Amino acid sequence: MQRSAMRELAFKLVYEIEIQKDEDEQLEIFIENNDITDEKVVEYLKDIKKGIRENSEEINKLIENNLKENWSLKRISKINLSLIKLAIYEMVYKNLPYKIAINEVVELAKKYADESAPIFINGILASVVKEKNLDGEINEN
Repeated sequence: MQRSAMRELAFKLVYEIEIQKDEDEQLEIFIENNDITDEKVVEYLKDIKKGIRENSEEINKLIENNLKENWSLKRISKINLSLIKLAIYEMVYKNLPYKIAINEVVELAKKYADESAPIFINGILASVVKEKNLDGEINEN
């Protein structure tokens, strides 16, 4: 399975968890319902679920720090929030190059979210890249 297809599955899983809030059973149900038998894909999904859960406080803080004034996490659609969390986890904790992570979730946003989502998501993630200095530039803050 291609990495993009795996990431799309990961997005769907993160979205389901955002909606259901029952993480323990959700992964097994998701794997079964999507007929996922490739062990590499299963491990990737387990890593995404566990990583986002274990780092949720910092991930949420990164999102909040990079929202415009008068915005909060509650105001972000679950689809957009799921995509943003997935990208942040992969960029910050898995060291996936930020250009790949952002491009992939922006493409998923074009497919699953409203028409303003790609710009919104790209803006948030670009700010996170600057805050975490993922672009390799010297951050003088």
